[in-house]
Amino acid sequence: MFGKNNLKKEGNKMKKANIVIENETGLHARPATELAKLAMKYKCSINLIVNGKLIDAKSPLMIMSAGIKYKTELEIICDGENEDKALEEVKSFLENNIG
Repeated sequence: MFGKNNLKKEGNKMKKANIVIENETGLHARPATELAKLAMKYKCSINLIVNGKLIDAKSPLMIMSAGIKYKTELEIICDGENEDKALEEVKSFLENNIG
């Protein structure tokens, strides 16, 4: 399979983190758009795994359609150039700036 959402990579050096959404309003339209804007700053792929589904964090529509609510567990996966910094910023955004 080809494309930016193919997570199978030789060496498997992608960066990952797991979080739980603690904001009672979840990830609605405004924070979904802000998250996508943040993700688009990076050349690396940034994906979320939510309820077993792969979500492109650069797509606000995909984020909103995932229905990420309060106490939803998700995994952040960054792969490529600046993946460490991207993971740090996305994780911080999801943990602190939703509201």
